[in-house]
Amino acid sequence: MKISIQQSDFSVAQETQLLRDSNVNVGAIVTFSGLVRDLDNERKVESLILEHYPGMTESSLEKIIAEAQDRWSVLDVTVIHRIGELHAGEQIVFVAVASLHRGEAFSACEFIMDYLKTRAPFWKKCRDENGESWVEAKTTDEDASARW
Repeated sequence: MKISIQQSDFSVAQETQLLRDSNVNVGAIVTFSGLVRDLDNERKVESLILEHYPGMTESSLEKIIAEAQDRWSVLDVTVIHRIGELHAGEQIVFVAVASLHRGEAFSACEFIMDYLKTRAPFWKKCRDENGESWVEAKTTDEDASARW
């Protein structure tokens, strides 16, 4: 398991290769890469500023991954989340799950991402032409995590 909260960018190819190399029994790797959008509710986003609570954030991610591992047969997991100021098109999050079979990897990856959006202590401020404002939790994210 790899959890990283970082300001620097990451390489999807490199992180995926590390998962491939982690276990000879890997039969499937499912990845999700989240990017900063340039539009949010019709407003032009200049940047997102991400903050977190060190220690608490990592602990929350460990619990989310442990729950995924309890539900599905998972061989390895990588979660990378960036903090600091990010601009449109930049990578913000990476979730990857390695398992024996694709179904387990798809489900676990989607579960981790849904729970990360609703249970991990990250806070986002949106900077646009009107200044900065906190990004509110979305009902669609709550609905997605509630199905699990």
